[in-house]
Amino acid sequence: MAFEKSEVLEIIKENKAGLTRELKEKAAAQREAVFGNSVYVRGLIEFTNYCKNNCRYCGIRCGNTKVNRYRLTKEEILDCCRMGAELGFNTYVLQGGEDPKISDREVCDIVYSIKSEFPDCAVTLSIGEREKDVYKAFFEAGADRYLLRHETANDSHYGRLHPKEMSLSHRKKCLYDLRNIGFQVGAGFMVGSPYQTDENLAEDIMFLQELHPHMVGIGPFVPHKDTEFKDFPQGSLNMTLVMLCITRLALPKVLLPATTALGTISPTGREEGILCGANVVMPNLSPIGVRHDYSLYDGKICMGDEAAECISCLGRRVESIGCKLDFSRGDSPEIKTKKA
Repeated sequence: MAFEKSEVLEIIKENKAGLTRELKEKAAAQREAVFGNSVYVRGLIEFTNYCKNNCRYCGIRCGNTKVNRYRLTKEEILDCCRMGAELGFNTYVLQGGEDPKISDREVCDIVYSIKSEFPDCAVTLSIGEREKDVYKAFFEAGADRYLLRHETANDSHYGRLHPKEMSLSHRKKCLYDLRNIGFQVGAGFMVGSPYQTDENLAEDIMFLQELHPHMVGIGPFVPHKDTEFKDFPQGSLNMTLVMLCITRLALPKVLLPATTALGTISPTGREEGILCGANVVMPNLSPIGVRHDYSLYDGKICMGDEAAECISCLGRRVESIGCKLDFSRGDSPEIKTKKA
């Protein structure tokens, strides 16, 4: 269903003190109507924590000199995919900062190599803003999906979270470029980020309805001790669940992760996310030695049930709430094959 901004604000108001059973059940029913009880599995490979940007909320911002920096080689990335293949994975998410030392050609080569060795898999990239011709090269190399959270759909709020050289207008241009090229596109936002208002959250839903992405990543803001936002409170579990519910109802066919950040702020956060309409989980396939270094926020879980090595543990948790892990590619219902 399409929401008016006033309707979103009313739902937020009604559920602010606590998620209502009615909203939760509506979101769960919508997920089940489209996807049944399937929860799609993506293998997350965090392949570089170098970043040229200085976003005020991010632990791997270029201005943080306390980060133990790393970047994986192509062979190390392929080894992660091989481990994933042995575990049954068919989707790999390559996530990293905007690393100036990894060229666009190298990214294309990595994607091409993954698709050559695992031709039936899906490859998702999440490596920030690029120009349209670069995105097109990634697509032609074999990338299927691209995740680029817009973080907030309000210009003023965006400016308070990012350095002045970054703009919401360029972020949105990137998202529309990706969609026009033929990618399955993912946007998304933080809940409870510094200076955020209910109005901002409603604007996020309005933008998502306009963009109509195939995927939406929603997670709570969690502060990092080495950023200027270190003393701000983290986003609430309740409001994150409310926004997951609204997003599922606004975009019934969207692929909606139960994020690592949800699991970080609550031991049962991912299960609660699934019960509020989420239908994707992303266990970590990165080499164990670097997982703690990809520290976007404090306390990120990376070695327990969210680790790919314990996929059976995650499976049991998902089954405990009446769902099952689905290891297929899990493409968007709205785009089954690539455009020519």
